[in-house]
Amino acid sequence: MAHLQLTAVAGGRDDEMEEVALLGSYGEAEGPSSRKGQEEEEAGMRRAQVRVTGMTCSACTGAVEAALSARRGVRSAAVSLLQNRAHVVFDPALAKEEDIVEAIEDAGFEAEILPDSAVSQPKSQKALSGQFRIGGMTCAACVNSVEGILKKLPGVNRAVVALATSLGEVEYDPTAISKDEIVQAIEDAGFEAALVQSSEQDKALLGLIGLHTERDVNLLYDILRKTEGLRQFDVNSVRAEVEITFDPEVVGLRSVVDIIDMESSGRLKAHVQNPYVRSSSNDAQEASKMLHLLRSSLFLSIQVFFMRMVCPHISFINSFLLMHCGPFRIGDLLKWMLVSVVQFVVGKRFYVAAYRALRHGSTNMDVLVVLGTTATYVYSVCALLYGAFTGFHPPMYFETSAMIITFVLLGKYLEVLAKGRTSDAIKKLVELVPATAILLLKYKDGKYAGEKEIDALLIQPGDVLKVLPGSKIPADGIVTWGTSHVDESMVTGESASICKEVSSSVIGGTMNLNGILHIQAAKVGSGTVLSQIISLVETAQMSKAPIQKFADYVAGIFVPIVITLSLLTFCTWFVCGTLGAYPNSWVSETSNCFVFSLMFSISVVVIACPCALGLATPTAVMVATGVGANHGVLVKGGDALERAQNVNYIIFDKTGTLTQGKATVTTTKVFSGMDVGDFLTLVASAEASSEHPLAKAILDYAFHFHFFGKLPSSKDDVKKRKEDAFSQWLLEVADFSALPGKGVQCLINGKMILVGNRTLISENGVNIPEEAESFLVDMELNAKTGILVAYDGDFIGLMGVTDPLKREAAVVIEGLKKMGIYPVMVTGDNWRTALAVAKEIGIEDVRAEVMPAGKADVIRSFQKDGSVVAMVGDGINDSPALAAADVGMAIGAGTDIAIEAADYVLVRNNLEDVITAIDLSRKTFSRIRWNYFFAMAYNIVAIPVAAGALFPFTGLQMPPWLAGACMAFSSVSVVCSSLLLRRYRKPRLTTVLQITVE
Repeated sequence: MAHLQLTAVAGGRDDEMEEVALLGSYGEAEGPSSRKGQEEEEAGMRRAQVRVTGMTCSACTGAVEAALSARRGVRSAAVSLLQNRAHVVFDPALAKEEDIVEAIEDAGFEAEILPDSAVSQPKSQKALSGQFRIGGMTCAACVNSVEGILKKLPGVNRAVVALATSLGEVEYDPTAISKDEIVQAIEDAGFEAALVQSSEQDKALLGLIGLHTERDVNLLYDILRKTEGLRQFDVNSVRAEVEITFDPEVVGLRSVVDIIDMESSGRLKAHVQNPYVRSSSNDAQEASKMLHLLRSSLFLSIQVFFMRMVCPHISFINSFLLMHCGPFRIGDLLKWMLVSVVQFVVGKRFYVAAYRALRHGSTNMDVLVVLGTTATYVYSVCALLYGAFTGFHPPMYFETSAMIITFVLLGKYLEVLAKGRTSDAIKKLVELVPATAILLLKYKDGKYAGEKEIDALLIQPGDVLKVLPGSKIPADGIVTWGTSHVDESMVTGESASICKEVSSSVIGGTMNLNGILHIQAAKVGSGTVLSQIISLVETAQMSKAPIQKFADYVAGIFVPIVITLSLLTFCTWFVCGTLGAYPNSWVSETSNCFVFSLMFSISVVVIACPCALGLATPTAVMVATGVGANHGVLVKGGDALERAQNVNYIIFDKTGTLTQGKATVTTTKVFSGMDVGDFLTLVASAEASSEHPLAKAILDYAFHFHFFGKLPSSKDDVKKRKEDAFSQWLLEVADFSALPGKGVQCLINGKMILVGNRTLISENGVNIPEEAESFLVDMELNAKTGILVAYDGDFIGLMGVTDPLKREAAVVIEGLKKMGIYPVMVTGDNWRTALAVAKEIGIEDVRAEVMPAGKADVIRSFQKDGSVVAMVGDGINDSPALAAADVGMAIGAGTDIAIEAADYVLVRNNLEDVITAIDLSRKTFSRIRWNYFFAMAYNIVAIPVAAGALFPFTGLQMPPWLAGACMAFSSVSVVCSSLLLRRYRKPRLTTVLQITVE
């Protein structure tokens, strides 16, 4: 866990495996925009940002793009209607800025080159990733609309929008577009937008207490202007916030907070705004706002319903309601006034959302609600006016309109609450971080001067923190004093407590159990393991599984189809009624054929629900990724979840994956008559310069042989004496070289020594005695790796090294077979050792002596017939194979690069989690299929019923208000179905293996 690096945002890169962009985990690591930009720079291209005025629609943008593209020397042109801007790439040898302006003006628009835009962009500009909260989205059509708008913006490399979380993640070039322009573009599209957090490390959002008057604002401005190291700041006095950009080399965030407190004499108190707390408060505000609307609508609707259904049976109230006020009856006027408030005040949000959708050529659920309720309301008003002036009172359906809006708001409120529970995993992870920390203050001579309680968000690398028993560790770091046991189960899922002493690493958010610890903070903020896990889970929840394309497609055509069906329903019933195709008894005495047909038509519009389809996949993925994180299985996206359910083959690396990765020397055999101690000294001296794990095992073994029982018990003294001993007993080495896949060679005392495998010895012409060969074969058959040693051209001895298998390896392999998955082992070790290990754990298919690049080739050979292949590995040499596999699973204790290349991260370093990952994937997509079944079945069954398909046979007619209730609860039912995944429990191996425990 010490090396867990889950996300990194990067722009241009040299090595594809060095850094992986936050959104690059799900596709190309580098956006097409950035690659295109690099190609342009290499070709000597220049860029220009042009403000274009006079554009009113997409036809205008098309005209500007066509005019620019036709101009000689212009390589490409992208025009944004929302921002009134054109982004032009041109060859300065063939075209000038004036030519670009002239081309736009010839097309009938005004143009102006923006200052400092027509220059070559820096080649190594770092891309930023920003997370934005987007309000007003109701279905998949809204998501598609926002994503489409964001992807068209100049400078935006990638954009992902999630309906379930109301969040959008945008990777953009800060030199081409700012976060404020992104927010403005979203708002121009008719949605609400606000920045939640950015990957910029030198920016922070501070909340302020005491910022009430203009005088306080002026005081804050004066303080910030004088603060050295602050590049810029933006004060929002309404929200009592200030966004600062600072130079971390000059001033720290904690210093800025302290300066504001001191310079204002305590009048102003600053604190860092936690983006996750802000997000939670926004969720709470949304729920509160929806509840207020629901209460208002319910209060008014009940009165209308009471007047329609109850009052006619209470004579004195009925007499009052039938009294006339001018040409109108009092009861009708009261209904009209109450319903008008519901329709246009409470229901304003539906009209606004419908307008936004229609303005951008898309349709959503709000369009259906507005059509249904408006049709009912307009008809009722017309009936009221007709009755007032003719004396014949046709039936009115004011209560229908009000009840539809009430039920839809109830559904929306329940949906907001349910969707909030799908992100409980994120909230629980955030709550692990303590709010405060105890900072140990030092004098200049290094002695401790005291302690101070600070905000945990203000911890800086290098700070020494005091952690009391029973409190949470506030940051990743190293123990500098004290011993204790730490419970890391909240991060790793491992229940056993872990002993921590001086030099031990600790993870922020874990619980200190019984002793006082002093830790030196190493990673803070977004660099901590917990923050990276949160970031990974968030990004996974925003990703789209391929199966969701189906819902997106349906969402695009759903509303037009429903409106067509509604019109068809009305026409069918009305024409049949006019022609006398059904008896008059079907139409009530107070109604007529038009009203009879209209009610069926409105029911069809109101009962149809595209929201359930749109929520079927993202809510399930959200819950599943959160559940996985709680069990130590981190999933990088819905696409990884979807692929893992269909795994046919699973490829295992051997060292560090199936084995513990801690090699130990078990056998030493000398064949030259040399003393064992001298032999070990010779081999250890040769291996001392190598970084290979086997070299460390040989050094430890030799050191233990020479110094066992001769070292003090203190850990610090052991380390010091060990370093001193190394400098005394190891021999001087010259011309050292490491030969990958073979071993090492160097000169000791002027003679060549070779330490490595059979290949290294044979290539140098050294003969291996038959006795040594026989001994070596016996070791390899017992799953030990042989290290051969030759000195001055003669074979002198060998050593046997073993890497113990993980205790759960054999059981996991058997469990995977029971699940219908075929296990394969691929290793760079020799064939005899590989076959011995495979036999011990039950793997039948073995590929040995495979180089790192060859592992990817093995995976591709299995993929040729369309099989889905998973790869489990831990090292840098596994990263090509992890990337080549359909599903890559990195052991959590592995290297950063392996974790970056994988789709799953098994935090606990336990092979049982391979079964958990696949089982969770299967359970999740089983739930998604049920969600789609419910959503599709609801619409397939409900729409014909609402259209009156059963009426001729059963007399069953669904009133529009009941249709509204059904529609409201359809999306709630899908979200609740996804929430059932929260009850997921890891499969027990006894269950997988079908073992009965007596």
